[in-house]
Amino acid sequence: MGLLTHYSDKVEAGCDEAGRGCLAGPVVAAAVILKNDADYPELNDSKQLTEKKRMQLRELVMQEALTYGIGIVSPQEIDEINILNASFLAMHRALDQLTLRPELLLIDGNRFNPYKKIKHVCVVGGDAKYQSIAAASILAKTTRDMLMVEYDAQYPVYNWKKNKGYPTPEHKQAIADYGTTPLHRMTFNMAIQLKLDL
Repeated sequence: MGLLTHYSDKVEAGCDEAGRGCLAGPVVAAAVILKNDADYPELNDSKQLTEKKRMQLRELVMQEALTYGIGIVSPQEIDEINILNASFLAMHRALDQLTLRPELLLIDGNRFNPYKKIKHVCVVGGDAKYQSIAAASILAKTTRDMLMVEYDAQYPVYNWKKNKGYPTPEHKQAIADYGTTPLHRMTFNMAIQLKLDL
């Protein structure tokens, strides 16, 4: 069974973020308004898709969406305001880019900071329930992955092109061996994360 096309009959923007659990790199969010009468059965939670399929669906979403936005919050900003607030800020920045004002926001997760008095609904696991959130999930994930591949060229010892900044044993060992970079989040449980498995 496919994902639901709509939550209501209002103009809905689906929102999701990528990179919350990482040790390095930005948190990236996307907001997407899909056409009211459209159904995209291939859309799914980005984590359930192959990288190739995500990239194909990224192109589909960018072509088919009525409007979309992508918001990026830097590691420095994450350290200043914490990862939860950074995730909300990234979503707000994505929403700022929409050329059409949504009447309802569908937010993946269980918390959100209100945006411009627009009603919002938090949906746990929303990227596997609603197409607009899945579309946002795909844009956020692919954008962040592409950024991490770019950053990998600057700091190849951390192998970000493969681990994308997540706390893999290899990434944590590289931090232990080489220290951190300006792209590492210094406050995000770094000490706790590094103790794991080392």
